[in-house]
Amino acid sequence: MDLMPRAPRSRKKMYVLDTNVLIHDPNAVLNFEEHNVVIPMTVLEELDSLKSGKQAVAADCRQAIRTIDRLLGDASPREIERGVPIKRTETGPAQGTLTILMSSTHQNGHHLPEHINDNKIINTLADLQEKHKSQNIILVSKDINMRLKARGFGVEAQDYHNDQLVDDIDLLPIGYQEFSNSFWDTIDKVETVQRAGLTEHILRREGALLKLNINEFVIDELGFVGRVTDIDDDRIVLLDLSRYELMEQQVWGLTPRDIYQALALNLLLDPDIHLVNLTGAAGSGKTILALAAAIEMTVASKRYKRIIATRSTQGLDEDIGFLPGTEAEKMEPWLGAIVDNLEALHEDDENMTSSVDYILSKVPLHFKSLNYIRGRSFQHSLILIDESQNLTPHQIKTIVTRAGNGSKVICLGNLAQIDTPYLSGISSGLTYMTERFKRFRHGGHIHLKGVPRSVLAEYAEAHL
Repeated sequence: MDLMPRAPRSRKKMYVLDTNVLIHDPNAVLNFEEHNVVIPMTVLEELDSLKSGKQAVAADCRQAIRTIDRLLGDASPREIERGVPIKRTETGPAQGTLTILMSSTHQNGHHLPEHINDNKIINTLADLQEKHKSQNIILVSKDINMRLKARGFGVEAQDYHNDQLVDDIDLLPIGYQEFSNSFWDTIDKVETVQRAGLTEHILRREGALLKLNINEFVIDELGFVGRVTDIDDDRIVLLDLSRYELMEQQVWGLTPRDIYQALALNLLLDPDIHLVNLTGAAGSGKTILALAAAIEMTVASKRYKRIIATRSTQGLDEDIGFLPGTEAEKMEPWLGAIVDNLEALHEDDENMTSSVDYILSKVPLHFKSLNYIRGRSFQHSLILIDESQNLTPHQIKTIVTRAGNGSKVICLGNLAQIDTPYLSGISSGLTYMTERFKRFRHGGHIHLKGVPRSVLAEYAEAHL
């Protein structure tokens, strides 16, 4: 997917990549089709300075460097200066070129002071623009301030859009479709089949049903709940679910407070669903639902051998340190939300602290740093990722691909609470995954509504 509307072949653009683009997507150089990709020497120097260590950013830097090295191959310095054709496959034709741009000396006095690398890159682009006045030269950066400075200096700049699948997070699927009054008033023809104690409705896929995806739900005000179990171009199959049974289901002492939490539990407890994606505002119940279901499926039903809990947050991408303590002890402050929700599940017990300690001793719950998940393969595990809105699409892919045979991944996040620099709602890995997996037969997504945490939390969410 190109960054811009397709230009005429005779008017190729020159895209200059900032360091944060290559960290965000180490394979970014492959995504500009027939256009020319330029990497300033300053960017290579920044990648080199960040490539060492166990941080997540270091691994991304190393992968970006390997990609650049593979594309350049054994090209001579003169060929690199002219641009090396980008071959994406061994047999396919080359498209576009890759150039390493040396920092240049400025012939006139019109340049930014070069005490920071951003200014060096902008100055180099300005000089490049002077030499190639007939060509569109565009800086691509995730840093909005870098883009503003470049535009102020007369250099065109834009964000990296390749992994932004939607223009507005409001366009993301929410996992269900609500109908006022009766859903059946909107249906002209239905074929109902009963087998193995289940009732299925086969409908023509038209009208409002065109928007539905596999494993999404239909709910109406009169109490009907249906889940899409099969879908093709012409028809859709709805599994008839009992609203009463959904609302009465109990998981480790927890019952849903509204129909949306009940739908989430339906997906969480389904053995055929391997990826569950829960989004919603603070206090909507994402973590406590996921944790209750996880304990139920590891302790009671023994469906999974262990729970792998992790989260993405500033500071966790750094090395967890050399001070005494196990990985779990060092991770515990970052995963306080897990312990808080364990306490909430057992707040009615005679001795809550003893109950939580007992659960932690009995439940195979492992706290893992994201840095130590790379390269692992988790078999028959339930992988719980909190704060997943702070992950890039590349990081989401890295973690989800760790799931081995018999494993399930649960991603929790709130797109209104992104704390990572260079990420926004539309560029978050959570958004990317929600859109990419909406047609995955073994995946499901629910956007939880309401703020049941407390009256105070609900008022604060609405008015602060």
